[in-house]
Amino acid sequence: QQQQLDNASSSSPPLPARAYLSTDVLQESPRRHAIARCDTSRSTPRISETETEATLAQPSAAVQGGTAPLVQALKSTAAQDVSCFHFPGHNRGKAAPSLLSNLIGAETFSHDLPELPELDDLFYPKGVILDAQNRAAELFGSSKTWFLINGSTCGIQAAVMATCSPGDYIIIPRNCHISVISALVLSGAVPKYIVPEYNSAWDIAGGVTPSQVDKALKELEKDGKKVGAVLVTSPTYHGICSDVQGIVDVCRPLHIPVIVDEAHGAHFRFHHSFPSTAIEQGADLAVQSTHKVLSSLTQSSMLHMARGLVDADKVSQCLQLLQSSSPSYLLLSSLDAARAQLSENSKSFDEPVAMALETKDQLMVIPGLSVLDLSCFASDFPAIDPLRVTLSASDLHLSGYEADDILEEHQIVSELVGTQAVTFAVNLGTSRQDVQKLVQCAKHLSDKYMSANESRFSKHNYVRSPLDKFSVKLSPREAFFTKKRRVCIEDSLGEICGELICPYPPGIPVLIPGEVVTQDSLSYLINVRDQGMTISGAADGELNSIMYEGR
Repeated sequence: QQQQLDNASSSSPPLPARAYLSTDVLQESPRRHAIARCDTSRSTPRISETETEATLAQPSAAVQGGTAPLVQALKSTAAQDVSCFHFPGHNRGKAAPSLLSNLIGAETFSHDLPELPELDDLFYPKGVILDAQNRAAELFGSSKTWFLINGSTCGIQAAVMATCSPGDYIIIPRNCHISVISALVLSGAVPKYIVPEYNSAWDIAGGVTPSQVDKALKELEKDGKKVGAVLVTSPTYHGICSDVQGIVDVCRPLHIPVIVDEAHGAHFRFHHSFPSTAIEQGADLAVQSTHKVLSSLTQSSMLHMARGLVDADKVSQCLQLLQSSSPSYLLLSSLDAARAQLSENSKSFDEPVAMALETKDQLMVIPGLSVLDLSCFASDFPAIDPLRVTLSASDLHLSGYEADDILEEHQIVSELVGTQAVTFAVNLGTSRQDVQKLVQCAKHLSDKYMSANESRFSKHNYVRSPLDKFSVKLSPREAFFTKKRRVCIEDSLGEICGELICPYPPGIPVLIPGEVVTQDSLSYLINVRDQGMTISGAADGELNSIMYEGR
């Protein structure tokens, strides 16, 4: 571990110029032209990597060294020979619980430090945290970046609270993450839902389109409603990207900020075959889970802002309300280290991208198996994340849960399981051996169940996801704070749901506080419950009952 800290904090050769982008988001980034847009982008042509290198400016001196200032400060402070009379109580590891220190090492505890003067202040940064955040902003192409230690959830919440006052409307996709709904409860904003395209064969929803956003804005304008913001999820958990630039083009003349839940797209800036980032496409705020495809510790994320419509001070105030007043420097320094890791190697994603594309090609030709791609949707979505591999064995009469159970028996652990499909996330740590093992196990799955299922019918009766059929009676905030009663789930039809009920993962709510329980939503929830899927948000985790508005 000490060697890892030394490596993270040491200087390294400068990164080639193509990895550095202008922080002025009002000026079009040259790198955008190198982004794969699946033949549906604007007319900007793709240029070669060589041309990109020649076009981009040299990195600033602040970033060129590739150092990690917060990691270095943490290392130096932990090495001090001092008598400690401060928190935490394990006293730099001297009283660390042996059960955990034997597992993760005593050095971890020695670096678990509080906000000492030399380590700066997360909410009023003037030293190493400010330096680390500025380096992240330059690398990720934003005008300002905040480090988050409460995950992307607090970034979403802060973005909504900073742009929407109580009673303001916010346009959001109905397949938004659970964190968006919690942001509505906290802010008092009222949702105007957009229903994304839905593929029932895969039980997967896609993105939203600029025309859908335009229609929603006109409907609210006709009703005399004030719109605080538009929020888009791009990419989705399955890697489907929306046309963020087109949505920005709709919102910008109306001075309406665009927030992008880009939790699954923190890596998009770092390979020419990845889709454009939200900030590159003109979004005002983008929240990224640096811990997902990139390499920071779980629960650490970043919030990126572009100059323009959003008040940075308001965002900072919201984050101070939402984040812990005792931030973990292990999480913070992991964000700095992940940024430095990308700065030091401009070709980090070459191998993962190659492996993911080869794996998809190999899986697609296996009998009985299908791989999700843009052709599964009628809408003109611009891109799909090359690193997200979603596999269906429905032609083998296997549900996503059954296929995942079989693969897990062969030590294949997936990222996401649904009723019809299993999703695998390729990342910087994925090895050739890993993807080869996945392909071999998929072939075994096909060989075993292709013949066995010729006369076998699926025992599951799948129902359509209820995203497109909902009735809202109360705002999420009103429903959250109203008095509630408990009712057996089978008897809840027609009641106003008083809690957020969400299969997790992927974390997309089926019922939101204030919505009427419909037959579609009820059938879907009972179906996934009976298949053993984890249900989040409900007071009754077994989902035998739900809370409803009981005034």
